[in-house]
Amino acid sequence: MSKIEKHSEISECVRKNLDKYFRDLDGAKPNPVYDMVLRAVEKPMIEIVLREALGNQTVASNILGINRNTLRKKMQMHKIK
Repeated sequence: MSKIEKHSEISECVRKNLDKYFRDLDGAKPNPVYDMVLRAVEKPMIEIVLREALGNQTVASNILGINRNTLRKKMQMHKIK
């Protein structure tokens, strides 16, 4: 599977889950969606990238495209060791 296909697959997963979220609200007021999605995606993304980087934060931050200090802050925020 190409990188483009994987990206499309992730996008489609988010799209389907957001569609389901709004359908399931059944008239209730939605939570702030932007923060909700970021929280849902960010923690598992960081955990998986760290696993693939064998725990090396420098390598993981490069894979993620963020500064290592930013990665460390996000790890603290999500309670990732």
